[in-house]
Amino acid sequence: MFPSEAYPRPVLWVFSGAMGTFRLVSSRVMYRNRWMTLREERVLRPDGAPGCFGVLDLVAGSSVLAREPDGSVWLVREHKYALGRVSLEAVSGALEPGEAPLDAARRELAEELGFTAERWEAMGHIDAFTNTVRSPNHLFFAEGLCPGVPCPEPGEEPVAVKLPLDAALAALHRGEVTHSATVALLLHAALRER
Repeated sequence: MFPSEAYPRPVLWVFSGAMGTFRLVSSRVMYRNRWMTLREERVLRPDGAPGCFGVLDLVAGSSVLAREPDGSVWLVREHKYALGRVSLEAVSGALEPGEAPLDAARRELAEELGFTAERWEAMGHIDAFTNTVRSPNHLFFAEGLCPGVPCPEPGEEPVAVKLPLDAALAALHRGEVTHSATVALLLHAALRER
């Protein structure tokens, strides 16, 4: 399934909001692969003027903040191709076709850290870029961790990093954590500790 098939939209649609109605005039796929579909969409704006949007549909994902009883959290440090650098972030990955968000979270936790978890808590989802990108990222806490052996996918080399929550939050404040789902999960954890 291509990303655009996961978020189907009719060729002509109407969106009514506080500022009026957008009317989709045409939609054309500009690029497509297993992970993304880029479309150019011609619209009539609420004021009747023509407009154009580039819309990127990415495969939805799940991100997991693995938490220990002492409040420490597990993150992974891994080189990310698009950034061209190493990123410190929560366990994350794309949903496989037909896979539920929680099942993806469980699979990714086992692959990247080798953990299973006794307790899972859904923390909602985030939309990273709401005007041009559709790619919901589902957020989870995992607790009651049982260690195992990581089995990352070929080409992945995640390095496990266990940090006290305060140290993870300090890394966020220093700009060392920029992955939006990780930021959201760490802030959820900080609010929980209050």
